[in-house]
Amino acid sequence: MTTLATRPAPARSRSGTRTGRRVAVTVGAALVLLLTVLASFALGSRQLGVDQVWHALVAPDGSDASTIVRELRVPRTALGLAVGLALAVAGVLFQALTRNPLAEPRILGISAGASFGVVLAISVFGVGTLAGYVWFGIAGALLAGLLVFAIATRAREGASPVTLALVGAALDASLASGVYALLSIDARTFEEYRFWVVGGLAGRDLSVTVQVLPFVLAGLVLAALVARGLDALALGDDVARGLGNRVGLVRLGGGLAAVLLTGAAVAAAGPVAFVGLAVPHLARALVGADHRWALAVSALLGPALLLGADVVGRLVAPPGEIPAGIVTALIGAPLLAVLVRRARVVTA
Repeated sequence: MTTLATRPAPARSRSGTRTGRRVAVTVGAALVLLLTVLASFALGSRQLGVDQVWHALVAPDGSDASTIVRELRVPRTALGLAVGLALAVAGVLFQALTRNPLAEPRILGISAGASFGVVLAISVFGVGTLAGYVWFGIAGALLAGLLVFAIATRAREGASPVTLALVGAALDASLASGVYALLSIDARTFEEYRFWVVGGLAGRDLSVTVQVLPFVLAGLVLAALVARGLDALALGDDVARGLGNRVGLVRLGGGLAAVLLTGAAVAAAGPVAFVGLAVPHLARALVGADHRWALAVSALLGPALLLGADVVGRLVAPPGEIPAGIVTALIGAPLLAVLVRRARVVTA
């Protein structure tokens, strides 16, 4: 009896199959995002048809439907796109830089820095509008990120993943204590801050999105530039250097990108939970460990998750609504649990 030995598929064929699957996943993620954008325009305390949404966008006539779409739903949808994208991409960067699968925007104290900036804006400078909070939140996030990297680089082993995580955790605890101290002595600050800290898209106009958009775009450009270097960092610093990568420069660029993205997102929408933690895991489960693909898919799935959560929050208790930050926590926790349970080693 003779048997026919099967030869392994050529490497080029396997690579082509993998690329084709990744392209299909990316297109699918883009379609999911498109559907959530449409749902964000159409669904809420008042349901609108697709024809009404289209007419309101291209030929507004002053009707109630046009007013709802253009003045209420377009601004929060635009902000959801920017914030969801920023948090998801920042999550990929943080997990790559720290080589910690549980890393998220809080791990380097960035969210706490933004929160401290917002509290200072309210309590010390008397700022009473979301558009005013944004600048203080971004400044607080940037200063916190710079402080973490400045302290970490002075350590004996330099800005290693462990050092960054430890310094970030210490700074997060310190800034959180400062926030709570300010809130405990000023009731007015607490009343204004609690609206922001829940995390959500309601009550924000287009000016907020316009303010944070330059920071988001700058963060995305930096993320794209360091994506290939992040693949090398995953193999360890010594291997990355052996492959010709400038580890310090990659880590600095990735860290700056993550700080810009997180600061802009948190300042605009508050500390929205789980988007930066769950979406990168989902993206890697779909397209593998190649950071270029993981970043691209996360940039699509992040806003889809946040906008979907915002739509759910509008529908569950009309005419009121649940903030998107609460819904993302409710959705993200079981999603992350399922992803962790089904986790498997993937290769780029």
